[in-house]
Amino acid sequence: MTHFDGSLLARGSDGYEAARLGAVWNARKPDRHPALILVARSDRDVQEGVRLAAARGLTISVRSGGHSWIGTGVREGGLLIDLSALDEVTIDAPARRATVRPAVQGSRLNTLLAERGLVFPSGHCPSVGMGGFLIGGGYGWNSRALGPACFSVEAVDVVLADGTLTHATDETHPDLMWAVRGSGPGFFGVVTRFHLRVYPAYDQILRSAYVFPRELRDEVLAWTYDAVPHISTSLEMSAKVAHTPGIERQTTTVTAAAFCAGGAGPEMLEPLEKAPFLRHALRRVERVPATLDDLYALSDTLTPQGNRYAVDGVWTGAPVAEVLYAGRDVLDGLPNRESFLLWMLWGGQATRENACWSTQARLYFSPNAVWRDLADDLAAETWAHDTLRATAPVARGTQFADANPADRPARGLEPAQAERLERLRRLHDPRGLFRTYLSPEESTTALARHRQRATTR
Repeated sequence: MTHFDGSLLARGSDGYEAARLGAVWNARKPDRHPALILVARSDRDVQEGVRLAAARGLTISVRSGGHSWIGTGVREGGLLIDLSALDEVTIDAPARRATVRPAVQGSRLNTLLAERGLVFPSGHCPSVGMGGFLIGGGYGWNSRALGPACFSVEAVDVVLADGTLTHATDETHPDLMWAVRGSGPGFFGVVTRFHLRVYPAYDQILRSAYVFPRELRDEVLAWTYDAVPHISTSLEMSAKVAHTPGIERQTTTVTAAAFCAGGAGPEMLEPLEKAPFLRHALRRVERVPATLDDLYALSDTLTPQGNRYAVDGVWTGAPVAEVLYAGRDVLDGLPNRESFLLWMLWGGQATRENACWSTQARLYFSPNAVWRDLADDLAAETWAHDTLRATAPVARGTQFADANPADRPARGLEPAQAERLERLRRLHDPRGLFRTYLSPEESTTALARHRQRATTR
């Protein structure tokens, strides 16, 4: 028997079910049951876990922070390697370098970096673990200026399919580094440490936000979409279609928001302040000084833990009139007062030869269904996934942070990058030890069950 510093839990044993449920942050848990769960507490645990799976003929899935909306790491059968106990951070401030374990939350990393006058473009949600965020590409605070977070990964320590722990850099293992920068759940190894380039802290952060009535929704969305190519990359602009507390007379509202980071002055926010519809704002927040902690707190109010979530999204660079037409059922069909549509103007960055990260465009159009009652699963999932299918004529794929290939298949990489990734998988994991992207056959959602019943009638 192999000795582990952590815990190896077999299905049916004490602690197994708590570990299975705890591996998914979303209160909507998948009905999938690994044969074994290894809660790893060391690199050696991960190595021995990989060797154990190979010896027993088990496939491997991985959980870092557990923030996958669909619980990608929790698969039927096989071994789940749970990295949630690996959460150390080391910082070399003079060199502007940091080393993080996969379960480190982005908000905690930035708290530690701030003490040393540094910052990193971690995820917008404070509780997201760095492992899945980085491997999936990583759209974070100020990524328009600093790039997707995976571009700041300079090296990784990774356990490969033969159980070896390898320190990979662009010089020593360029294929591994290429794949780790953006392949998401399709990566063929277990990263136990990320070595990151970090950046000087911002001199200031300012944010503005304006809430507008529903009848201005399309005008506001179109204006922000067309404005983005002409604004500074240090200005992050977005919009949200939602029910705004305190504005009860509105069925929904649209909020246009922006924040700027760095040494530029308040004039960076002037494009939004000069928008032609500004006089119709129902609520205003203008040029408010903020910290990253403030931004995290605002983000956290959108998706607090304890709710059931179904999240999806498409990238698009189509003319905005076509986007609004294709997305009208999503925009008009919010299933309840807690759900919302994010209009995130993040993309348009150039791909790089040293990263498989590739699928993106100017706009990320993302429905976020939020609810509590199990009985509402089908309605919420249908809005988040099935209704989004109408955007296919303008869609350019999805991002791995929200991807749901089980219920709405969509590409997360461009064809050339996806083909190269599969070649590398066959080279580095010829036995197919590591699980890849979730398939439609593995979906356990109410939407999948509804579809199955419909096809058997």
